[in-house]
Amino acid sequence: MSTLEIDPIAIDPFKQISAGIENFRFSMQLREIGLVTSVATGIAKVSGLPNVGFEELLQFQNGLFGIAYNLDEEEVGVILLGKDSLFKAGDEVERTGRVMDIPVGNALIGRVVDPLGQPLDDKGRIQYDKRLPIESPAPAIMDRSAVSVPLQTGIKVIDALIPIGRGQRELIVGDRETGKTAIAIAAILNQFDKNVVCIYCAIGQRASAVAKVIANLEEKGAMKYTVVVVAEGNDSPGIEYIAPYAATSIAEFFMEEGRDVLIVYDDLIHHARAYRELSLLLRRPPGREAFPGDIFYIHSRLLERATHLSDELKGGSITALPIIETEAQNISAYIPTNLISITDGQIYLSPKLFELGVLPAVDVGKSVSRVGDKAQLAAYGTIAKLKLEYAQFEELETFARFGTRLDENTRKTIEHGKRIRECLKQEELQQLTASEQIFILLSLKEGLLDTIPIEKMEDAENALLKNTTSIPDEIQKNILSNKKLEENDTKTILQIAQNILAPFQEKPKTDADQNKK
Repeated sequence: MSTLEIDPIAIDPFKQISAGIENFRFSMQLREIGLVTSVATGIAKVSGLPNVGFEELLQFQNGLFGIAYNLDEEEVGVILLGKDSLFKAGDEVERTGRVMDIPVGNALIGRVVDPLGQPLDDKGRIQYDKRLPIESPAPAIMDRSAVSVPLQTGIKVIDALIPIGRGQRELIVGDRETGKTAIAIAAILNQFDKNVVCIYCAIGQRASAVAKVIANLEEKGAMKYTVVVVAEGNDSPGIEYIAPYAATSIAEFFMEEGRDVLIVYDDLIHHARAYRELSLLLRRPPGREAFPGDIFYIHSRLLERATHLSDELKGGSITALPIIETEAQNISAYIPTNLISITDGQIYLSPKLFELGVLPAVDVGKSVSRVGDKAQLAAYGTIAKLKLEYAQFEELETFARFGTRLDENTRKTIEHGKRIRECLKQEELQQLTASEQIFILLSLKEGLLDTIPIEKMEDAENALLKNTTSIPDEIQKNILSNKKLEENDTKTILQIAQNILAPFQEKPKTDADQNKK
């Protein structure tokens, strides 16, 4: 018969404690804790952190964070990532040993988040794959490929005259309330079923304006492939400052997976002003217009991260559409000129055109794409001279206002230009396929619309759009597959257009008719 042996330690609590003490091993952890000495709008001064690093993330006792920015001998200037009313002098501050980062992953698609990665859409916690620093070096030159694939916006005047390629940085610039955001949102909506991830970064915008954008994206089904990063106007300047960098890190996650990304920064003038506010509060030396000396650098290091990676790195891309607001049409102001020099072209929106009802109010003469037809479908080559013809028209129209008597050729050029201007009009958030654009603009270039009265132009254009399916499928496939239109294809399209436009055309007036009149 076996007897049950009982461990004496198991029944004696004092022996259990003694055994626990004997087995316990101390682990030394070095912690560096400082104190807040003062708090101002958006920044705090902290003492007692002698080993803190530049841009290191600091955690305050209330659980909020800040970024160490000024490393002075006596104290550290910290950019606060939260409302300054939540911080007070005497609070403890601890080093984290890491830089500011943000959660990234496929679960972010369809969500609205702040620059810290916290959800703002009441859809619950976000599951993420990993965390990435909000600042990272731009890809090296040898890691990049040329921009060659078009990013269609669905807007005629842009796709035909100011093309944007995947991996390009195209600035949208114009005065307040001229339709800058509408163009960017139209570009996002046009990426439906094109396997492009879109990111809309709102910087310093009104809550109502951001809500309207999100509502449009929801209504059109674009949130299925879009991430919205929001730093509202009433957020701290630190949150506004990190917003575009955080959004770009989200974009880089998808780019590194080999996907194409479109990112919109709306807008960078608020970003520049937030950084100016922080710099002045941190007592950094001001320069032109009180902006700090590195204002160019903060935008260049941001936009240089937008690129088209080489095939060895999976060939992903980030296409950037930064938006900048001008005052009194002054595109030669400090921040706009900085961004124009960084980007690969600009789309300028004119308030004069906006007032005349020419929407989108794109000033073709002041707009340019430095990538050009290298990032444009080959079929657009058939309308390559349209931009030159429009520029000639604008010059002649100004000249004709002086009451000068015009010859027949000049009158024809002006009438043709008026039709170009009418054709480049487009309703807000209306998307047109490449085939629809080619159908209209080719008919325009070949003069089929010149005999149609201006008041009937909209009806004629709608008739062309309704009958785009009349174009043979083979020709439409060639347009989308980036093949040049052969002469026979062009003739076929023009013949179809001629038949559709016949009811709208009026008989050209002769000189005798003009004299009778």
